[in-house]
Amino acid sequence: MGSTYDQRRAVGEHGENVAADYLQAKGMQVLARNWRCRWGEIDIVAQDGDTLVFCEVKTRRTTAYGTPLEAITPDKAARLRRLAGAYLADHDRCASRIRIDAVAVLLPPRGAAAVTHLAGVS
Repeated sequence: MGSTYDQRRAVGEHGENVAADYLQAKGMQVLARNWRCRWGEIDIVAQDGDTLVFCEVKTRRTTAYGTPLEAITPDKAARLRRLAGAYLADHDRCASRIRIDAVAVLLPPRGAAAVTHLAGVS
């Protein structure tokens, strides 16, 4: 694993920090970050009122290869729905309402990150 991997990981971690701060500023309570099970990972689990929210975060430094939201495919959304079920089972939780959200973070060379939050993508 070379420096390219480390750079991508650092960009991803920074983007998840920006996304978590953004969601908290919107009144959500972040319950978990980078929750993993054998089927994959949920970037952020948050509480939004009476709704449990499972967030996929995508971060990019440029849009040369598409926007961050374009990286969230229907297959990825379906995987996140399955992971949400695993999270609920693992935490012995029952949620009356759940939602799958996407948070895109674009990190410009200078200045503040641009955040786009799509609620209920799946």
